[in-house]
Amino acid sequence: MTRFHLSTIAALATLSAGLASAQTVLTASSWLPPTHALSVAQKEWCDLLDKNTQGKLKCNILPRGVSSPPGTFDAVKNGLADVSFTVHGYTPGRFVMTQMAELPFLGNSAEPISVAFNKVAMKHPEFIAEHQGVKVIAFFTHGPGIVFNTKRPITTVDDLSGLKFRVGGGMVNEISKTLGMNVTLKPATDSYELLAGGVMDGTLFPAESTESMKIDKIIKYATTFPGGLYNTSFVFMMNQAKYDKLPADQKKAVDAISGEVAARIIGRGWDGVDRRGTALMQANGVQIIKADAKFVADVKAKTSALEAGWVKNAEAKGLKDAAKVLADFRAEIARQEK
Repeated sequence: MTRFHLSTIAALATLSAGLASAQTVLTASSWLPPTHALSVAQKEWCDLLDKNTQGKLKCNILPRGVSSPPGTFDAVKNGLADVSFTVHGYTPGRFVMTQMAELPFLGNSAEPISVAFNKVAMKHPEFIAEHQGVKVIAFFTHGPGIVFNTKRPITTVDDLSGLKFRVGGGMVNEISKTLGMNVTLKPATDSYELLAGGVMDGTLFPAESTESMKIDKIIKYATTFPGGLYNTSFVFMMNQAKYDKLPADQKKAVDAISGEVAARIIGRGWDGVDRRGTALMQANGVQIIKADAKFVADVKAKTSALEAGWVKNAEAKGLKDAAKVLADFRAEIARQEK
């Protein structure tokens, strides 16, 4: 073989290696079914990343989650997956700042709350500081929280006692305890089994979950609140070391669809399935009760101390003027809802 041929082969091998290394594949994990709004939103984000980088940066969406829901943050931190999302409240006591987005009566749909949450949280490094080891792509929430049960209509605070409820943890746990509810901390994915087996009488969920958790034919009663009885704080994240190793152009591509772009993708998707979940409840004859003014006032009276508690805890962990941060958050939600 001539020297020319050898040098040509070497050049082609180098070019081929260069092309191969130019493409980065991120492993994306979801602990929810592929049809769930969050799995769908994660795929939409991945598809946008692929499109914006002309295929240089793409996701390999794993067929199943690399961890149970409560272990997902550490799974991403430790590199078992490059991209995923989790509920902050699944690891009680770990995240304080983000409980701001779980307080009662925040807003009526996921997109404005998520965009506002992301916007305000990203202005304060203390929120990011609670997420060492991962790069925060976006903070987000689900839609307004509803009280579901299989036993009776709930129209007053007193009606909440005497029943056993599943909750996801975080501020919702504190809200429900303050209201005298008997609650057990379990992941959303356990709900069907708990309700179908009669271990629990009810669960606190957004409308979407009646469909995704397949409880639409089990629950009989739903009580809704203006702005939601509670919300749930989530983080969409990437392994920090994986992000740090990306070439500059790929980092830029990730950054371009992080923050508000990602929060909108997820929030908009969630709002769509919340609407579908409400329609499904109506089709299945679930009795939907809208909390009246007295019920709302009674809940506010009992839960108002939780806001002051969050302010105190957040400031103890380093957030300056947490009351103003919370006020800014509520004001931003109102702006986004217009």
